[in-house]
Amino acid sequence: MTTTKAITMNDVTLFTPLSIRGVTIRNRIWVAPMCQYSAEARDGMTTDWHLVHLGSFGQGGAGLVITEATAVSPEGRISPQDLGIWNDEQTQAFRRITDFLHGQGATTGIQLAHAGRKASTYRPWASERGSVPLDAGGWQTVGPSPLAFPGYATPAELDSAAIDGVVDDFVRAALRAIDAGFDVLEIHAAHGYLLHQFLSPLSNERGDDYGGSLENRARLLLRIVSEIRAAVGDEVPLLVRFSATDWVEDGWNEQQTATVARWARDRGADVFDISSGGNITGVTIPSTPGYQVPLAEYVGAKGDVPVSAVGLITTATQAAQIVDEGRADAVMLGREMLRDPHFALRAAHELGASIDYWPSQYLRAAWPS
Repeated sequence: MTTTKAITMNDVTLFTPLSIRGVTIRNRIWVAPMCQYSAEARDGMTTDWHLVHLGSFGQGGAGLVITEATAVSPEGRISPQDLGIWNDEQTQAFRRITDFLHGQGATTGIQLAHAGRKASTYRPWASERGSVPLDAGGWQTVGPSPLAFPGYATPAELDSAAIDGVVDDFVRAALRAIDAGFDVLEIHAAHGYLLHQFLSPLSNERGDDYGGSLENRARLLLRIVSEIRAAVGDEVPLLVRFSATDWVEDGWNEQQTATVARWARDRGADVFDISSGGNITGVTIPSTPGYQVPLAEYVGAKGDVPVSAVGLITTATQAAQIVDEGRADAVMLGREMLRDPHFALRAAHELGASIDYWPSQYLRAAWPS
């Protein structure tokens, strides 16, 4: 018969709380935003699917549960079936989800997004590919420059007034998110969507104040960070998701990411969620376990900013090691959470961490087998 050493929360950094501004998150296991493409009425509204999908992560012990990329305007949706938060009805519909998650002890987050030139596309399991035509419910996409993402329609270049409108959309969406009960906001500047398109020289060929130098390419993001911070006050944590690299020479890279993260921190952002890729095709991405952790570690160290790591983190031991070694302040899980929404509870059991938020209905699973 073998015995297992009882490990307290303080022995497992993964299960220590993390305080950011006015919010304390119960552990360092966070749910990454994962698009569901399931607003079937094409109105940006949450459904029972979203309640069960997101609610299961809170029930399963995750510290922070972040919704999928949620569009700040109708034209910001990746697909017609994406969620949105541009009107009062959408805002109120989210309440059912945030209330449930709070009841499970989880911290609620929302990813505010605009897809830019990668908007108005068919959802992944559709038989069609590419951009949805206007006569089939699609819309004219926009971007920093009239450069199409391969296989998609050519976007219209945003002029200065339209850029101001994008900033306003993000700020209004942030205020709606607070009204909807979200504790944490995340700005989506990754995966080839609008803000990443402005950041990368591969998709931004502008000759004005929003193109050319790194300072200019970062201007839109930094305006959004500053104006959201001014609008929501000092107590709300603000995350930014970056793709740290385009995985190609002369593209956006981790050095630029670290610099812009530092600038964003100085304007009110708190934690940087480090992913990679998505802005171009035809690149080789080394998708091995934890392959993006070195990018998070680099941005954290060089930018002197807190970071979360994401990318094929699939085991409790792996997640704990990343945080214990100080490579990231938290881990974000995506596909592994889809396979096991109760990953955090299982990790606590496997690591011997003592936590006090097992649902009463599941306590028998907390005991040693």
